[in-house]
Amino acid sequence: MSTTGKVIKIGLPKGSLQESTLYLLKKAGYNVSVDARSYFPSIDEPHLQAMLVRAQEMARYVGDGVLDCGLTGRDWIMESGAKVVEVAELIYAKAGLRPVRWVVAVPEESRIKGVKDLAGKRIATELVGVTKRWLKRHRVTARVEFSWGATEVKPPTLADAIVELTETGSSLKANRLRIIDTVLESVTLLIASKKAWADSWKRVRIENLAMLLQGAINAEKMIGLKMNVPRHNMEKVLNKLDSLKSPTISPHTDPGWFAVEVVMEEKLARTLIPVLKRAGASGIVEYPLNKVIY
Repeated sequence: MSTTGKVIKIGLPKGSLQESTLYLLKKAGYNVSVDARSYFPSIDEPHLQAMLVRAQEMARYVGDGVLDCGLTGRDWIMESGAKVVEVAELIYAKAGLRPVRWVVAVPEESRIKGVKDLAGKRIATELVGVTKRWLKRHRVTARVEFSWGATEVKPPTLADAIVELTETGSSLKANRLRIIDTVLESVTLLIASKKAWADSWKRVRIENLAMLLQGAINAEKMIGLKMNVPRHNMEKVLNKLDSLKSPTISPHTDPGWFAVEVVMEEKLARTLIPVLKRAGASGIVEYPLNKVIY
């Protein structure tokens, strides 16, 4: 069957995840250009047709087959109840490579200490359905109201408590709010519609995209390190690298030297580079990575 003209309609999250998603796509090898006046970014892949969609709505459109695939949080999939295929877990958020949390927060001076104290209280949140189900599991009855934004400023006048998304907790602290519990931990997911997943042509391309995005995330925490090592210092240098995966060793043009290359966690480099230098390595070069595929 001819695939000429076939496209995969992908939803990219508009809003807080937008910039980090575009950055990740670029590292994965996709150049996406966004016009501030358009919801249809251009992408340098003829088989991908992108649209900016709010993360809160993404799962519904993918579940209905309007979009073939999309990037959104597990929180919004749970909130919508959409039936989608979870292709890959991609641990990144607005501010870094970590999960986010939906937490219950109250004013610092509030007498509310735990979930049982929420009985009969007013709670403001965007995540209404998940919050109601969480309260039900704890056998607590409270009034849960949808918040249109600026949720942190509502307690204590407009709400007794809020359920709000946080990465670091700094915004909650700035608004003099205290976290009393966690409702949900969420990560970003690449999801697909069941119809697209059943199409072998689309499925393999969605799987390829997932592989490249995961590789880009892996690379964010890694660097490459290469160096020249004289033959008489090889054992000493390799002993310093013994906690890492086996380095690549290549003969040098000078028979008395070897070229050594290794991929490692970036946070280890600042400690290891001086150690390698003192062990006899020279010409040490650290370089960034775009993708690491395991």
